[in-house]
Amino acid sequence: MNTAGHSEATERRGLELTPFRGLRYDPDRVGSLAAVTSPPYDVVVRPDGLLHLESADPHNIVRLILPQAATPDARNEQAARTLRRWRADGVLTADPAPGLYVYEQRDGAGLVQRGLIGALRVSDPEERIVLPHEDVMPHVVADRAALMRATHANFEPLLLTYRGDGGATSDLIETTAERPPLLATTTEDGFGHRLWQLTDPGDLARVRSELARHQALIADGHHRWATYRRLRAEHPSPSPWDYGLVLLVDTVRYPLRVRAIHRLLHDLPVDAAVTAVKDRFRVRRLNSGTPLSTALDALAGAAREGNAFLLAGDGAFHLVDRPDPGLLARTVPADRPEAWRTLDATVLHATLLPHVWHVPDDSAAHVSYIHDTAATVEKAERDGGTAVLMHPVREEVVRDLARQGVTMPRKSTSFGPKPASGLVLRALDL
Repeated sequence: MNTAGHSEATERRGLELTPFRGLRYDPDRVGSLAAVTSPPYDVVVRPDGLLHLESADPHNIVRLILPQAATPDARNEQAARTLRRWRADGVLTADPAPGLYVYEQRDGAGLVQRGLIGALRVSDPEERIVLPHEDVMPHVVADRAALMRATHANFEPLLLTYRGDGGATSDLIETTAERPPLLATTTEDGFGHRLWQLTDPGDLARVRSELARHQALIADGHHRWATYRRLRAEHPSPSPWDYGLVLLVDTVRYPLRVRAIHRLLHDLPVDAAVTAVKDRFRVRRLNSGTPLSTALDALAGAAREGNAFLLAGDGAFHLVDRPDPGLLARTVPADRPEAWRTLDATVLHATLLPHVWHVPDDSAAHVSYIHDTAATVEKAERDGGTAVLMHPVREEVVRDLARQGVTMPRKSTSFGPKPASGLVLRALDL
């Protein structure tokens, strides 16, 4: 039986995707829909990226998902005030009726992804309905929970996948995509975005019936899902906190891409990182002037043979591979499946960070997680830290570990494309 979030649910209750009244930007009140969108909050990590989004439009969604103020409480209250003002001014308006939303993303290379945005019933891990594959950091969950408490809103859908069976839901999504959309825009990354609303009671009933047979795997948004669970526990049921905003994608029809998430070690210069790792791993300095793409090809080649990392930040690339088996035996927990013990992220967080580099990984002051490869290298060179570039984990490895109920080390994968933030929001008072 497949229990990786891609088969029929083992419990009587499966996925419960519920209609909601979406809160959306009035296109007549903003410069453009593209100018008010943002990548998910955890992708906007660079101050210059934040400033760029804030400058794109005074109503950019980043002012809600990453408010700027002196203290966490002040940031959250600022987001709440901003949301109230935008709603009062008509910048954000609620759709007249509740519904589910068909969401399409399309790039210039022919990639198309479609799924359903709705309010999903929050379930506990033992229900085996929504399965994580990564650990979370408690301080991030606390941060997102405080923002949601202050604003009483879900600003961004997390990304879930399921393995559909080509039934009514798939057909409904495809036929809906042939109609004129509620909105259409193209963001500066070249992705086109379109959104439709489903309100017909018969359509909603068919979707509900079909999804009730399925489980889902969290592809992106582990911290937000943990936040949903925390907030649901804080509020007596039934309440709007019993549900959280998600995008649900059938990966039989629309396979997701899997990319790496890189690490930036703020307090560790590259020369110190390379010195510490010698005699424990093989270290090779790539030729001077090696382009990033060529260095990543070298990393991919080494990763086919075992654990491999690419260090950068001093103007060069250092390929680190072939770890000492004795070192791994002493540092990697032995009570997990072989597939988990041999993950690059496992070796990084169980061996390199604590035992070789002595870098705590429980605080953003020491380690940042960055999706953009070039940005990771540039920031390391600018700040004097070490960029640790990772090779992507294969999707089947993620699925097999989730099937066994084993979570991967935090920030091990980046599934995509991720939904843009700002196209449809969920206010809990609607």
